[in-house]
Amino acid sequence: MNNYNQPYSPGGFQVMPPAIKTLIIANILVFFIQYFSPISPLVQFFGPLWPIASSGEYNFQIWQLVTYMFMHGPGFPHIFFNMFALWLFGTEIANYWGTKEFTTYYFICGIGAALINLLTTIGSPYPTVGASGAVFGILLAFGMMFPDRYIFLYFLFPIKAKYFIAGYAALELLMGINNAGMGSGSNIAHFAHLGGMVVGFAYIKFRQQGFSFSDWLDKTFPKQDERSGPKLYKKDREETGLQVSEEEIDAILDKISRQGYESLTEEEKRKLLKAGSK
Repeated sequence: MNNYNQPYSPGGFQVMPPAIKTLIIANILVFFIQYFSPISPLVQFFGPLWPIASSGEYNFQIWQLVTYMFMHGPGFPHIFFNMFALWLFGTEIANYWGTKEFTTYYFICGIGAALINLLTTIGSPYPTVGASGAVFGILLAFGMMFPDRYIFLYFLFPIKAKYFIAGYAALELLMGINNAGMGSGSNIAHFAHLGGMVVGFAYIKFRQQGFSFSDWLDKTFPKQDERSGPKLYKKDREETGLQVSEEEIDAILDKISRQGYESLTEEEKRKLLKAGSK
């Protein structure tokens, strides 16, 4: 993945980027709805990710692939640690990628985690809730972008991000296999966590080769004056043969200083990237 030297946020580095702020607020609002109506049939039907062929009262519905991400288990720790991790590891990524790219990645990881979890819980009577699958995807992206950045385990022991995340993934795999093989009573969806990381890894690799789900959406459902975030793929489209003069680059840089990076057109972004690669 590209390790850009500077974040592309138009207002500089943001401690609470818009995407993360919106996600945290949405999760907290749903948490309070759950708190005041924990056994509401409406909440139980629409919110949790119910297994396929569940033997319980409720069953899987397609919208639960998204809604389950905004629900959390009883008590404060589950939502607190998910939202804390989202902010801690997601802030720098959201600043680098921009709101659109970050949000797309977050939901792809969360939905991918749900699909993998469905394959491993067929017939179970217990639903899955929580943003953990998407958050583990964010954790994976952080490790790929900043592999040598130190993470302080238990706030005391420094370990490089690449080793921390590789170890965490291995632990989730072992615990998931153990739960499946020995019928453990653990209420943690280890395969959902692992699924978020696997799907996130696959998506990042596709993006590095030039594939963009958000660009596909733009082409399929075009919008006037569309302003997309910075791209994740590392290969600039040199085959376009764009000729960039110093005057054009000066004009583009002036526009960034006045209006921010996201005000640039796609052609201006390509010219800027091409000039920077020389």
